[in-house]
Amino acid sequence: MMRRSLVLSAVGVLAIALAAAPQEGYDVLITGGRVLDGAGNPWVAANIAIKGDRIARIGRFTAPATRIIDAAGLYVAPGFIDMMDQSGGALRRDGTAQSKVRQGVTTAIAGEGGTPVPPAQLDEYFATLEKQGISLNFGTLVSAAQARTAVLQAVDREPTPEELERMKAIIDDAMRRGALGLTSALIYQPGSYAKTPELIELARVAARYGGIYATHVRDEGPDVLSAISEAVEIGEKAGLPVEIFHLKVANRKGWRKTMPKIDALVREARARGVDITADQYPYTASGTGLEACLPAWVAEGGLAERNKRLKDPLMRKRIRDEMKHSSRVEGFGSWKNVVISSMPREGEQRYVGMSVADIARERRQSPEDAVIDLVSQFTARISAIYFMMDEQDVRTAMAYPWVSVGSDAGALGIEDAQGRPHPRAYGTFPRIIARYVREAKVLTLENAIRRMTSLPATKLNLGGRGVLTEGAFADIVIFDYERIEDTATYDAPRQYPKGIPYVLVNGQLVVDKGEHTGTRPGRVIYGAGRRGGPGT
Repeated sequence: MMRRSLVLSAVGVLAIALAAAPQEGYDVLITGGRVLDGAGNPWVAANIAIKGDRIARIGRFTAPATRIIDAAGLYVAPGFIDMMDQSGGALRRDGTAQSKVRQGVTTAIAGEGGTPVPPAQLDEYFATLEKQGISLNFGTLVSAAQARTAVLQAVDREPTPEELERMKAIIDDAMRRGALGLTSALIYQPGSYAKTPELIELARVAARYGGIYATHVRDEGPDVLSAISEAVEIGEKAGLPVEIFHLKVANRKGWRKTMPKIDALVREARARGVDITADQYPYTASGTGLEACLPAWVAEGGLAERNKRLKDPLMRKRIRDEMKHSSRVEGFGSWKNVVISSMPREGEQRYVGMSVADIARERRQSPEDAVIDLVSQFTARISAIYFMMDEQDVRTAMAYPWVSVGSDAGALGIEDAQGRPHPRAYGTFPRIIARYVREAKVLTLENAIRRMTSLPATKLNLGGRGVLTEGAFADIVIFDYERIEDTATYDAPRQYPKGIPYVLVNGQLVVDKGEHTGTRPGRVIYGAGRRGGPGT
């Protein structure tokens, strides 16, 4: 009997010891939230445990953690992926990426204008980001125009076979240094000088390293269908996926007619095996330089040659006449719809917020002459916002299953932004949820989150990102569906959104109770070429 008592006592002591022993601890535990996995499935009630930079557990459980976040009444989703970012230069100056992470963006992919530095310096650039620290994950593509300019400068002609090989070598080098693919901006010079066969040859180089081809197509107005067809041809012949940057119909005559034709074109291409998708920002205005109003040939030879032509009386008359009949001017309909958003520091700052029509009236000039005079004064860019899209077209495109989200904006703070940047820099992602899910019901919440997470992650082969699953990177945004709101407007764009209290990047809180923590846990997103070589 005594022996049995001793055994029972020993069992009791062991049970007490086990109960007193600490359970497995986590770094962060998110409790009580409505979890959206990013794949488009309905939300589930679950807790998420984070250990290090990964999601360790998802389900209904309790466990100790260094930090517990009560997400009751909130939605928990994968961090948003900006498919069309412009932060390459900004991150070297300020790695906190305030305007991005406060929107819930945890990964940004840049490259419309190319790598932020010459491709040969990409290693040093990435090393600088990693040393200084960044608050989100960042990757970039390399531009066909970078290769063309390095070999041909700003000359409008086809490369010789030897020159084309040199251009291909530049793309090859960039892919080996970690670029995610090839871009083109065929509406701008000197990118517009490239013909389709040249782009196919460069895209074949990117294809060898598992890259994509992403493009600002040659025309977004009356010839947008042929421009997208060119992108399809490049992807099909080069053998790589295609991404159409900032999908739009920027021509009033094509509003509500052309977008369904684009969908039919894309669906037909996909049906025969072309992996083509697009991204979009949820606004009816675009933003670019005022020089985009000029005929393409004016820019040949570089900025000095451009300004020389603009000041030549005979050239000026030709330029003015061509501007009056250009498809771009036809696209925005009136010079009232072109609004100056920033001027060079030495320029007339009071023009910011004024339309070209107002400036021309004040200067007692034609709008064309006002544009020519303004552009020719500077080598620095005058930025403008162009109101040239239709709201119904925006909604139509947004509903297509092959369209993701890209802001076409760089990371900004509140104080450091010059002039009046496009509000997309501060509001793209929350705007989709607030305006197009909650209010207009263009999308379901699950579908909207898929477009901002798993769709771009899959396109870019970002393993472990864009979804909430055990083992995935802990890139997470927590938001209040009833309160989320983009507050940035065209007149007052430098305002952060509301309703996003928490953002985690690689398991660390970057936004905590609505405020940036200063933490910089972001990482460089390298392309497959850096990890091996052709075919990786």
